[in-house]
Amino acid sequence: MKKTLSVFLTVTMMAAALAACGGTSDNKGGSAANGNKPADGGKKEEKVEISLWHNFTGDDQRAVTMREIITEFEKANPDITLDIQAIPPDGYKTRLKTVAAANEMPDVFIMWPGAMTQEFASGGLIQPVNDLLDANKEWTDGFIDNAFGGFTIDDSIYSAPMSLTPTSILYYNKSILDDNGLSVPKTWDELMNAIEVLKAKDITPIALGNKAAWVAQSSIFSSLADRVTGSEWFLKASKQDGASFTDPEFVDALNYMKQLGDAGAFQEGFNAIDHTQMEMMFAQGQSAMMIDGGWALTQLAANASEEAIAQMGATVLPSIPGGKGEANALAGVVGVGLGLGKDATGSKKDAAHKLILAMSGPEAQKRTLESNQLVSYDLEIDTSKVTPIFAEVYNLVNSVQLTPVYDGVLTSAGADAVNNGLQELLMGGDPAAIAKKIQDAQAKALAQ
Repeated sequence: MKKTLSVFLTVTMMAAALAACGGTSDNKGGSAANGNKPADGGKKEEKVEISLWHNFTGDDQRAVTMREIITEFEKANPDITLDIQAIPPDGYKTRLKTVAAANEMPDVFIMWPGAMTQEFASGGLIQPVNDLLDANKEWTDGFIDNAFGGFTIDDSIYSAPMSLTPTSILYYNKSILDDNGLSVPKTWDELMNAIEVLKAKDITPIALGNKAAWVAQSSIFSSLADRVTGSEWFLKASKQDGASFTDPEFVDALNYMKQLGDAGAFQEGFNAIDHTQMEMMFAQGQSAMMIDGGWALTQLAANASEEAIAQMGATVLPSIPGGKGEANALAGVVGVGLGLGKDATGSKKDAAHKLILAMSGPEAQKRTLESNQLVSYDLEIDTSKVTPIFAEVYNLVNSVQLTPVYDGVLTSAGADAVNNGLQELLMGGDPAAIAKKIQDAQAKALAQ
């Protein structure tokens, strides 16, 4: 990934999306970059145990790669015992926030930039990793511009990103669009027309798997709302600084989202299936389009046929008439990183540093890219090792701005209100009433 990548990344707009890592429920895995056992001068090393929480629990290529890296680390470091908790993505954040509320943290764990980092740091739950980064300048200098922004508070850096996560890519099936006389929608009217044409032929226009609620917010609404309001308005509203979620422009953004639900853009039961099922639905040609994050690429590479992948294209969401936001943009952030828990001290901290470097160092970044996962690291893509749709998205991301993802900027309570509100909205809820719930949740959380 070129360091010249045009990204709109600030501390306040980093997010998560995504929830978008995968892998099987096996809790072991991987490649130990700089993980060789140090010389001990003839003395026997004392064993140290550290805990590791991750969400690489599916069979996508990135998750498999990360589990391989973990396994390789264990073999290369017999003096370090890993107590591993492998938690499926949809339940991971809830488990992590539960232990955080009890003031108990794993030693090393997957953590999101932006709001989560800020909340954990303000609660004294995590430690900076500045000393690890300073001791490995060749690694540190390889990251793209602004990569550490969402993990930085004042002069303290709390993690290094393990991926790059655009969250709102419009994937489309070329054959389905062509066969129905449709072009890739570039405007809102073109999108609504495509939905009408496809619905008339009993074809699902857009696959959606919103069981975990974050998908509609992260993958669709973050980008759609930015098209309407612009990023500056959202950042002010998130701080309750001269803007409110009951403002007309935000209610207007909710109305655009409601239009999709009212038009039948999504299949029936979209709140009952998860994002992996959604991705397979699209891959199997059961929908013409899907709005999903970059994390889908590694899942598609593992589970879609070459023929299906050859029919896939990718672009940004359509423009909104009169919108204040940038049209050539994707919602997105640098990806997750590994947090260092507050109780990892002494030999446990040394072991944790070794594990963090093994899982997010230069070799791990290269292997992550080759597993069809975008990274926030300065690497050239080898197209022979990735799918055609991955290469297309790689080029797309290099040509657009990244705008805020809602759940990376809002408080936890505010993000939950958006997630729940969108589920309600897509089932016919009232935009103005939902806007008030979001406003009340964010204002109350900030006041506490």
